[in-house]
Amino acid sequence: MTNLPVRMARWSAGHPWRAIVGWLLFVTLCLGAGIAAGGNPAATEDFRIGEAGRAEALAAEGGLQQRPLERVLIHARPGGGPLDAAAADAAARDTVQRMRKLPEVLSVADPVRAADGSAVRVDVTMKGAELEGKKHVDPLLAQTAEVQAAHPGLWVEEVGSPSIGKGVDKLRGDDLARTEVIALPVTLITLLIVFSSVAMALVPLLLALSSIIAAVGLSMLASHVFPDAGIGTNVILLIGLAVGVDYTLFYLKREREERARSGGRLSSQALVELAAATSGRAVVVSGLAVAVSSATLYLADDVIFSSIATGAIVVTLVAVVSSLTVLPAVLAALGGRSERRQARKAARAAARGRTYTPRQPRTGAGRITDAVLRPTRKHPVATLAVATLAMLVLALPLLNLNLTEMSRETHSRSIPAMRTYDRLMASYPELKAMHQVVVRADAGHADEVAGELRRLADRAAEDPAVTGTPVLRTSPDRRITLLEMAVPHSVSSDTARTSLKTLRETHIPDTVGRLPGSETAVTGDVARYNDYPAHQKQKLPLIIGALLLVTFAMTVWAFRSVVLGLVGIALNLLSAASSLGLLVLVFQHEWAEGLLDFDSTGSIGSRVPLFLFVILFGLSMDYQVFVISRIREAALSGVPTRQAVIDGIRSSAGVVTSAAVVMVTVFASFASLHLIEMKQIGFVLAVAVLLDAFVIRILILPSLMLLLGEANWWPSRGVGRARRSTAAAAGSGSRIDAGAGAGAGALGNGADTGRAANVG
Repeated sequence: MTNLPVRMARWSAGHPWRAIVGWLLFVTLCLGAGIAAGGNPAATEDFRIGEAGRAEALAAEGGLQQRPLERVLIHARPGGGPLDAAAADAAARDTVQRMRKLPEVLSVADPVRAADGSAVRVDVTMKGAELEGKKHVDPLLAQTAEVQAAHPGLWVEEVGSPSIGKGVDKLRGDDLARTEVIALPVTLITLLIVFSSVAMALVPLLLALSSIIAAVGLSMLASHVFPDAGIGTNVILLIGLAVGVDYTLFYLKREREERARSGGRLSSQALVELAAATSGRAVVVSGLAVAVSSATLYLADDVIFSSIATGAIVVTLVAVVSSLTVLPAVLAALGGRSERRQARKAARAAARGRTYTPRQPRTGAGRITDAVLRPTRKHPVATLAVATLAMLVLALPLLNLNLTEMSRETHSRSIPAMRTYDRLMASYPELKAMHQVVVRADAGHADEVAGELRRLADRAAEDPAVTGTPVLRTSPDRRITLLEMAVPHSVSSDTARTSLKTLRETHIPDTVGRLPGSETAVTGDVARYNDYPAHQKQKLPLIIGALLLVTFAMTVWAFRSVVLGLVGIALNLLSAASSLGLLVLVFQHEWAEGLLDFDSTGSIGSRVPLFLFVILFGLSMDYQVFVISRIREAALSGVPTRQAVIDGIRSSAGVVTSAAVVMVTVFASFASLHLIEMKQIGFVLAVAVLLDAFVIRILILPSLMLLLGEANWWPSRGVGRARRSTAAAAGSGSRIDAGAGAGAGALGNGADTGRAANVG
């Protein structure tokens, strides 16, 4: 692990143009292969979760599965008075005739008048799977527009799962384009401030973008193993821009430090190798940590999290490869160009009788970092206590965490289909949700099953949460029977959830559940939105346990220290808990609605905590590996642990701060999205990175390491052996003549850095 980055950097720096062209070919090949193979989108069956998913599978077995359904709503124009019944009936007949002619349509139901007479609706069932509807809904929308044109005195509009899905996808695409407009310029400005060089600022950004392009192609190939739930590109953009810039930043900053330290005595290729021996190794460890942490999402047994894991793993590993291959080549090419330019300037200065002194890049910590570290160094106990207490206070709202699956009620009303949906629900409240009881039994018992389901429907009719006329359907082979009952309440309401619980725990056991040899399960809107959060809560302990184990193992492997492994777990948990506490404080209440442009649902998306834990644990390893690597590097070179902690924090603070600003910029841009769950994810990741970089890594970690002292390295004896070697070398050096000592010291900084890295 120590030598691989150096060998790769040595070859790339020695053959820069081959490495650059090779990288461009790699990116092109990845994208081309992905496009040629095509993506494999997740099918309806991939989304089935819990009892609701089991019921959907039973229904599909009998051909009774959910179909893509569109509803045409015909009502009076605003301010136009009551609905003209005759005109509405004529428009409804026109709609039925037009829709039945479309090849995309399976069936068209008879028009249904609203109970209050305010509207007429026509239900249109489309062919194909439920998730495929949005791909074929345009002809239906076109016919609805034709009906509207033919009946200008009425308001004719269409809504359903396909049109809503199409609207959500469009909004997501528009939002992502806006995040790019925000994130890319701010990232570039940040890098310009860090490097004071346009070329150096463009390098991280261009490498990150090329890594994202390659990862998109590779993810399309990977989707044939792990189907894409439609969010893979979002994750690649979110994670790729953050880690791509960060890894390049770590490498670049170290190369500039070594350049300043060598004072022009080392070539660009030698400087690149030194950076590879230190920051290159940190990048490899960090990238592997992010990838392995992301892989724990596969344990969720959920196609959405599998897509997230695949996207995060692919883009992270590609970013690591770019940092180890093409980045050294770019640095060597830019360094050689800089050396030639400086040589020309020195020659011109010498011709004029002057001495040319090249400007050295800034290294070390700034005044703010030194000011923050001063109380940490002098009063580590007080700093640790105050900072930890503040983080725990931020975590307190987590005790009131309310997880729900984000339903249609939470979609942005900037989507036209959602506004139509609200008007449809106002006229037809019985369409808000439904229960579907699915029973599988021998065909000979079909009549008995139907009778028990009718008894169940009669009992449920006494429940005010269930309304309308129940619908009973049986499969052609009479093995599958389905009972559908309307629920005029929001899927996330307490009334709807209580109704589902009563149905599953009381009505079914007392009726159809008593039939021997039968299998019964409940699905429907309420069950879907109830079972998914329950599934996540069930998987959360398993995944968090795996994350803790992975974090511990990666830290012990990287630093040969059980103590640092335990410290890493504790700090990651503290950071995640505080971030989630702030998320609850902001999004479960209404005080921040105007500030962040959202309508509070009083809950947090069920996927958000799990996503945060996994991604934060991976990303926080970036900072942890980089910071502790610098501390351990100093300790291995003979510096006492206390001073090594201070020196390591001071030398890494600028890089960590710059990387955090980039990450926060990327994540915060996602907080501007209209989709509430993506907004929550962007917000919580931005907050988590801020807390991790500016509180955990600059206050709590150094305070804790100062207090632990030599125990930080237990049980490893590498630091002790290195110090004894350093002391022995110093003793031998005292007997060397001054001239030899001066010659050896000329390259001491660079050599010590390489040796420390190799010992590490």
